[in-house]
Amino acid sequence: MQARDIPAVMSIQEESYAPEVHEEEAVVRSRLAACPQQAWVAEDAQGVCAYLFAYPSRLGQVTPLDGDFQPHAQADCLYLHDLAVASRAAGRGIAPPLVQHKLQRAGAMQLRYSALVSVQDSQGFWSRMGFKPEEKLSASQANNLASYQIPAVYMVRRIETEATKQSL
Repeated sequence: MQARDIPAVMSIQEESYAPEVHEEEAVVRSRLAACPQQAWVAEDAQGVCAYLFAYPSRLGQVTPLDGDFQPHAQADCLYLHDLAVASRAAGRGIAPPLVQHKLQRAGAMQLRYSALVSVQDSQGFWSRMGFKPEEKLSASQANNLASYQIPAVYMVRRIETEATKQSL
């Protein structure tokens, strides 16, 4: 993702999410600046058609809605904060390979987990990607989850690292 992609990202966010979970452009720009190597877009002939924001974090830490990304120096988890696909690209199977590639890269970085907050009935998609609901959160992290103001589920999956591949 590049700064020039932000208008398209904002447009996709607006069409993909309920108004309660729209995040301000300044927040999106801040996230791109915090972890540019973890912010990806997919493009088709019309331009950006999907995006994925992620950052290295710790298992059990939930980014609140509109919260800053705080990459952790001793990360064990790739936090997938936001994945959205433009309506014009729906049904083309863009999201799963985007996530799989991100998880493969995280494994190469020796991150053992990936986590996210599922909203808007996306739990089925994330379950098919290997994520499972995790209800054990500290009080502060449960408050972060509640910041979404709509039903939200914290989900986690283990990811295969280079070390686990070699031990198989």
